[in-house]
Amino acid sequence: MALVKAETAQGFQSLPALRQIGLMVGLAASVALGVAVVLWSQQPDYSPLYANLSSKDAGQVVDALQKSGIQFKVEEGSGAVLVESSKLQHARMELAKEGLPEGSAMGFEMLQKEQGFGTSQFIETARYQRALEGELGRTIATLRNVENARVHLAIPKRSVFLRDRSSPTASVMIDLYSGRSLDEEQVAAIVHLVSSSVPHLKPDDITVVDQGGKLLSSGSTDKGMAQTSTQFSYNRKLESTYADRIRRLLEPMVGSGRVKASVNADLDFTITERTQESFNPDLPALRSEQTSKDTSSRSSAASGIPGALSNQPPENGQLQPPGQAGGATPAPASEPQNSSSRSVRNYELDKTVSHTKLATGTVRRLSIAVVIDDKQELNDSDELVSKPWAEEQLTRFTALVKEAVGFDAARGDTVNIINSSFIPAPKVEAIPEPSLLEQPWVWSAAKQALGAIGVLFLIFGVLKPIMRTLAEKGAQAATAPGGLVPAAAGGAPGEDQLNLSGGAPPPARLQAPGGGYEQHLDTARGIVRDDPKRVAQVVKNWVGEDG
Repeated sequence: MALVKAETAQGFQSLPALRQIGLMVGLAASVALGVAVVLWSQQPDYSPLYANLSSKDAGQVVDALQKSGIQFKVEEGSGAVLVESSKLQHARMELAKEGLPEGSAMGFEMLQKEQGFGTSQFIETARYQRALEGELGRTIATLRNVENARVHLAIPKRSVFLRDRSSPTASVMIDLYSGRSLDEEQVAAIVHLVSSSVPHLKPDDITVVDQGGKLLSSGSTDKGMAQTSTQFSYNRKLESTYADRIRRLLEPMVGSGRVKASVNADLDFTITERTQESFNPDLPALRSEQTSKDTSSRSSAASGIPGALSNQPPENGQLQPPGQAGGATPAPASEPQNSSSRSVRNYELDKTVSHTKLATGTVRRLSIAVVIDDKQELNDSDELVSKPWAEEQLTRFTALVKEAVGFDAARGDTVNIINSSFIPAPKVEAIPEPSLLEQPWVWSAAKQALGAIGVLFLIFGVLKPIMRTLAEKGAQAATAPGGLVPAAAGGAPGEDQLNLSGGAPPPARLQAPGGGYEQHLDTARGIVRDDPKRVAQVVKNWVGEDG
């Protein structure tokens, strides 16, 4: 090993100064390139931690990552915070524990901050309203198609006078994901969510707008149309229930997926209220009775106020005989009498008052259509063949369907079942599994493999040939095959020197060893034995020069 190093050093020293400098620069560049390749292969892949972070949130995220000891880097162009792909979820959980990123929307955590001494009621009310808007925006942003949302509330100050009171209003700005949209039910859900979160806020006073400036919900919602939409949903749900009931009933006998049912339900959504008052004359009851009776008699005896009129003799008066004066008074005659009676009776009849509200959404008519595929049977050759169903079997299926849906011929229900051969559905190709190149670990392994290949190439393709060349040059300088160079004064070669010529680089020279003739002869024999080709070339050169 020491001999190889000495030969390499001697070969390097035998080169010109310019080539030595170039060789040193090349070796340094090769080593630097190898180190760079190794570092590149060992460098982990980085992924964005969060997209579209504001400068404030990015600063807070960087501070939290530094405290947690998670390696990160900031992209120069966009300022995005990148972390190692293998630690992405861990970093997000650490940030979530710290409540980051906060985002531009602030919720009720604003109320947790310290309030300055002497804060006015107006500031507190405005801060509460801003917190409520932030909370509503966060809640709406949790919807699947919504990326971000902002809510603006206009809540007027409550007045003690009823005539001067005004209702609050709200505006919702929604930022949807690319290619996503909201249907009417989702917009209605957002409207009712906001109206239920703010006191005295009506759904008609809420406006929803998307990022394209499209009005999704106007302030004046037609209640009739809303009711129609609800009725339509109920109708479709009822039809779907009937169709599912038919399929579950027939598929065990026909086969899974071999029954197609469609139901058309005609519903009556008329709202009817009726009030009825009836009396039963067969059940009277005495409620009250009042009876009065008057009796009076008429007499001829003097009566009244004493006076001249009272002393008038009675009409048709008779004089009494003198002997009867002061005697017994004769029996008076019968006096006439007057009597009257009056009776008032109040009867209460049996009365019934009923208020009836008829149910809405009643079924007025059902139209049912069912298609059944041919039955599958095995023939004599044990091959699966399709055959149509018999009429008796279709009749049985019709009776079962009628019982399943509550068939009523009086209201005009119809059931139609036919047998037809289904066209086989096209085969759905299975989703191909991700190729090997799409696996996440492949690129990391490929990077490390490229780094190893690059290092091996530099070692065996660049450094090793250079070192071998230098060693050969050193060996040629130490002992040239087939030639002896005797030592001369000052290290200059003597007259007896052998060199290798013939278009090769400057011939390597070797100083002749000391000793006698026998030692020189042994050295020459060893050189001939070790490298006969070079010796033959030297002899050839000698013959050419001497000839």
